[in-house]
Amino acid sequence: MVTAVTYTAAALLGVAAALVLDVLVLRTRLVLGRVFWLSYPIVVVFQLLSNGILTGRGVVLYNPSDILGIRLVHAPIEDLAFGFALVLSTLALWVFVKPPAASPPGPDR
Repeated sequence: MVTAVTYTAAALLGVAAALVLDVLVLRTRLVLGRVFWLSYPIVVVFQLLSNGILTGRGVVLYNPSDILGIRLVHAPIEDLAFGFALVLSTLALWVFVKPPAASPPGPDR
């Protein structure tokens, strides 16, 4: 028998995986820095705007038994967890694979 994972459980697993990726695997440790936390509210504002539109208009629906039931701007609170995991993972990978800084242009360029 296969048991479905609730949206809440999947969101929590996503956050845990993103934190492990950032802190332990890639060791970028973005989540431990002030810059991440000062810039993250910008992402949250636009996430709430887009989630509010999509869920408020019924474009995206959630099974009530799979979520906690707490909603913020029409969207389940779990969406913030998924957004956090997505942003943290993407930024950690970006920082990890970024190319070295280009040398400044010299007089021959």
